[in-house]
Amino acid sequence: VQQRLVLTYLDISSWDLACEFNNTDHRTDLNGVGRLIVRRGQAFTINLQLQSGAYDAQAHSLCFIVEAGPEPLEESGTRAEFCVSDSIDDTCWSAMVTSPPGDTLCVSISSAPDAAIGRYTLTLDQHGYKINLGEFVLLFNPWCPRDSVYMDDEEALKEYVLAQDGIIYMGDHNYQLPMAWDFGQFEEEILDACLRILDVNPKCQKNQAEDCSARRNPIYVTRVISAMINCNDDNGVLMGRWQEPYEGGVKPMLWRSSVGILRQWCRESCSAVRFGQCWVFAAVACSVSRALGIPCRVITNYLSAHDTNQNLVIERYVNEKGEPEKRTRDSIWNFHCWVESWMTRPDLPSGYDGWQASDPTPQEKSEGVFCCGPVSVKAIKQGELSFKYDAGFVFAEVNADVQTIMRLPDGSTRDVISPAIVGQKISTKSVGSDHREDITHLYKYPEGSDEERETFKKAEHLNKLQQHKDVGLDLTIKLGDSLRKGCDFDVFALAKNNTSKNKRCRLLLASRAVSYSGVIGGDCGYKDLLNVDLPPGGERKVPLRLNYNKYADALTQDNLIRLAALLIDYSNGDTVLSVRNVVLDNPEIKIKILGEPKEHRKLAAEITVQNPLPVPISSCCFSLEGANLTGGRTITERWTTVEPGQEAKVKVYFTPTHSGLRKLLVDFDSDKLCHVKGFRNVIIGK
Repeated sequence: VQQRLVLTYLDISSWDLACEFNNTDHRTDLNGVGRLIVRRGQAFTINLQLQSGAYDAQAHSLCFIVEAGPEPLEESGTRAEFCVSDSIDDTCWSAMVTSPPGDTLCVSISSAPDAAIGRYTLTLDQHGYKINLGEFVLLFNPWCPRDSVYMDDEEALKEYVLAQDGIIYMGDHNYQLPMAWDFGQFEEEILDACLRILDVNPKCQKNQAEDCSARRNPIYVTRVISAMINCNDDNGVLMGRWQEPYEGGVKPMLWRSSVGILRQWCRESCSAVRFGQCWVFAAVACSVSRALGIPCRVITNYLSAHDTNQNLVIERYVNEKGEPEKRTRDSIWNFHCWVESWMTRPDLPSGYDGWQASDPTPQEKSEGVFCCGPVSVKAIKQGELSFKYDAGFVFAEVNADVQTIMRLPDGSTRDVISPAIVGQKISTKSVGSDHREDITHLYKYPEGSDEERETFKKAEHLNKLQQHKDVGLDLTIKLGDSLRKGCDFDVFALAKNNTSKNKRCRLLLASRAVSYSGVIGGDCGYKDLLNVDLPPGGERKVPLRLNYNKYADALTQDNLIRLAALLIDYSNGDTVLSVRNVVLDNPEIKIKILGEPKEHRKLAAEITVQNPLPVPISSCCFSLEGANLTGGRTITERWTTVEPGQEAKVKVYFTPTHSGLRKLLVDFDSDKLCHVKGFRNVIIGK
């Protein structure tokens, strides 16, 4: 007698995706608890409310379908169908019942640790009777050992994934300036903006199904982020501009947060936000990476080379005064920022997992697109220039040789001895503190070491292996005291004769305003001594006074002055050039918190800045913002005129939304004193 199969169904009246519980458990609750946001490779719980009856594992078949993208396919990793079993399988999508018999059925669902990130639909299937349970967002999971972005360091994860603010280093390799930044990856609308970046990228527009499937791989996603943060060949987030005018947009130095940039890009139908420079590109890329679950940090490389012809040599031309001439596209930036993201590299030989450098600033094309990386930082250190992606370009940024050539008025040229070492004081914020961490050793071996020499041989960096000519003349630039904006101060050229012969030389000492990217501005002071006599072993110290009334109008937003000293030996024409940048200090912004900081309670801050200039300043504006402090918006307060030596003082109110350590970021701008920045750490209680 043939047995008849009886299909039984659970009578489900309602269901709950337990967003608050799951989001908190998956460390996504700062995104809000109004929708389900979970990390791959980690179980989450849903609750099914039964109208009648109870669940019986022998009688009921409960299956689930998860789908992502326009053409979900199991072989593409964008669709999975799985049934409730006795236990969770942490290698694939799986489910198990975790509650005792009763009116509420609790089901634990675990995603595959290599599932594609993005938006999913969740469907319950009982023998073909399907219920759409809703949607959820799946992110990378650096807490999951099977995820390719896994990082086995809880303190590092707090810094590189959960921290919503940080520090980016600017200034000069001799004087690193910390600037606080609001990454704001958990602020309202930001996660949706990050997912939209993935959706409008050209690879997705060309083949949505293939792109969705590729989102399993953080290497692919990081490369898309690198391309999409700039707008050079897509609907990217930011348009770059490196000098005036900035009409029609925001000066790059005015940005302090990624939040306003990403919101504006989304609200204006993916139109590029104007304008960004390297630290802005890097900061926004860091925000997007952290939002998607990839551990990420912003890196600053001082004296960063831009090698356009891939010969690992920067050809630098100067005129007879030692002032730079634009003869090639090669350049050395005072500093340059990019990001590092943490992941495995199964596409490379073993040993190259960990930090991977990528650069969203549009400099050169990679595979036809303005993007760079990700490339293993270890590969850069080892000189593996054939490794994906763009190893040669990043290697040159930290290792390129510099050749200085003087072009004379008659058109002839002369080689100039000019010691210049690119890739200095490579910096990032330390884990758990506001101190600077020097990570130069992760990118390169010590200068002159055997390991460095072997790396250069492997990279065929022949110029670096050559001994540079020593002409017996030393030339350095020394700085005086009080290098503050508004002050007059002295700089010095120090020439020394290390030979056994008398030397008669010409010495020039010039100063020009300069941008961080090397664009030369106005004259700030100049001295030309036609006859400088240097006996054997002798030296000469030549001062140059820089006056505020001369450099004030020449300065760019970067507060940088380029000093160039040139020493020419009349006896043989040997020429030595020394270059040094001066960073002028802005005044300190004093921030005083009034009252006890508590979440959801109005808080006041008193902000004070003193005018250090010898002239009045007017049209003064204070701007404040901070993750979980100002609701993702910028608060502004204005002040009229401040006389020399006097203070502008305002009181600003805001309401913190979450407890914990937060950074309150403050900017001050006026007609003559611009881009003054400060921050204060605030501990918000519950």
